[in-house]
Parts: sequence; structure tokens; C-alpha cells
Amino acid sequence: MSTASPLRLHALVGDYPVTAALKSGAVRSPLVALDCADVKPVSAGFKRTVRDLEFDVSELAIVTFLLAKAHGKPLALLPAVLMGRFQHPLIVYNAARGALDPGALAGKRVGVRSYSVTTGAWVRGILADDYGVRPEQIRWVTFEDAHVAEFRDPPNVERAPAGAKLADLLLAGEIDAAIVGDGPPVDARIRTLIPDPAAAARAWHARHGAIQVNHLVVVKDALARAHPEAVREVWRLLVASKRAAGLPRPGELDLNPFGVAANRRNLEVAIDCCHRQGLIPRAYAVDELFDDTTRTLEP
Repeated sequence: MSTASPLRLHALVGDYPVTAALKSGAVRSPLVALDCADVKPVSAGFKRTVRDLEFDVSELAIVTFLLAKAHGKPLALLPAVLMGRFQHPLIVYNAARGALDPGALAGKRVGVRSYSVTTGAWVRGILADDYGVRPEQIRWVTFEDAHVAEFRDPPNVERAPAGAKLADLLLAGEIDAAIVGDGPPVDARIRTLIPDPAAAARAWHARHGAIQVNHLVVVKDALARAHPEAVREVWRLLVASKRAAGLPRPGELDLNPFGVAANRRNLEVAIDCCHRQGLIPRAYAVDELFDDTTRTLEP
């Protein structure tokens, strides 16, 4: 790869503090140039990543990546968490219709954008592990198909009427609870289903020794084979961008961990969560998610 002309890579990367320097050009490279697609929200481009293999470098939700791997998509993971968070505040209910306990969801109807979205998978794991409600005990109401076209929803999933909105169904009482990946709607009637979700998240973290990762970065296998040095340079830019953001702040939990070592436990827990829900056929070893180039990346 010549340094006289940078290799231009078609990319999909969202706007976060950790990516701000990368996207603004404050960190740059003579070796590679990222041409970032203007997609908002960034998740709207994930189908293009896994179905069309449109992007050389792409942000991608961890569950979407695991499903893509299960269906043979030629993508390799970079161990860079662009978005991590605890999902406990993101299942809500309509308090105007009466109190509702997480443990009482068996037999209820719960809305979620798509059954296979990462926030939904994490919340289902929380409900099963911490409140004894298994995914198959709930009727799931969805609004979109999976990013990975080959994935099929389980039989206890139904599609909402065309044009319906998640918040409207919740307020109308047509669903009992909702998983809201973009955050709860601003309405006094909407309450978090899990009491004291911040305390529940701290307890989950202490129990599992992990964070709940949402979005990481992937590269096409073809790029990694043809230009492994370009993949390493993309990694260098990501690391520099995170450092420019000053993350994590002193004393704060790192919700954007970089490197295989820092993410091994996070990925083990994510894989286990997906496997136990039947989203993937087996529990992959963490090292299987990477290729020979990305498996060695550390900040």
C-alpha cells in the first residue's frame, strides 16, 4: 500500500465522544482515509453492512455481528466498543394502567423494535436471569425484521400493525411493556419497569464482571486479507480518537473498552446471552470473532 495516496475506505461510524476526533479529522492518517456515510441513526445502516457488505469498516451491534457470523457473513470484529451501556432503564411500562413488576411479565405482551436488536437481547437476559421470566413466556411485538436477513423470529413473536408506533401501543394498552433502545418517551405515565435501574445495573456489573456492550467495529474479511496494514491503521485512528476524548474520565467505569484483553469478559457474557436465547447455534470462543490481524489489537 503506497503512502503517497491513502487507501480510501467506505465506512459507517456514528457520532460519539469516542469517535469525534476521528470524524472531524483531528486525527488522521497518511495511509487510510475513511469516507463515512451520512446515516442517522447509525443503526439504520446495519442492514447494508451485513446484507450488502457495503462498508469496508463499519460500526455494528454485537448481536447483529454474532448473527452475521452464524450465517457466514465475511466480517471480522475489531475490539473497539463505540457504545456500551447498561440496559436496565430501557424497559418501561405505562404506570397509568397500574403497577407492573418485572417478574409478572410472563404471559404479557412486550414491544421491541426488532426481536434481534442488541438492547432487546440484553433485556431478555436480565429478565430471565434476575426475574425468572424466560423469553418464551412473553409475547413479543416487533416493528422491523432482523438486520441479518436469514434470521427467523421465534414463534412467540408477532409483527405490529403497519404504521404503528411503539409508544402509542404502550400508552393505548395494546402492549404491557416496551423496550426502548433510544430511551423512554417523555411522558409522565411512562416509568422504568425495573425498580432503581441504576442500582440493578451496578449489581449486574458486580455479578458478571462485565459491561453490556452494544456497538463495536467490524471490517470486511477481504480488506483484512488484502490490506492488513490498513486495518491496523484504522485501529490506530480509533485508539487515538478515544484518547483525544479523554475517556474514560478518572474514576469512571470505561464504557468504551478497547482491545481484546479488555473486552474478553464482555464478549463472553454477550455470547452466552445470545446462545442461551437461541439466537446463535453455539457459544463461540471469543477468539473466533476476530481474524489473524484483529485478534492481536491492543491499545
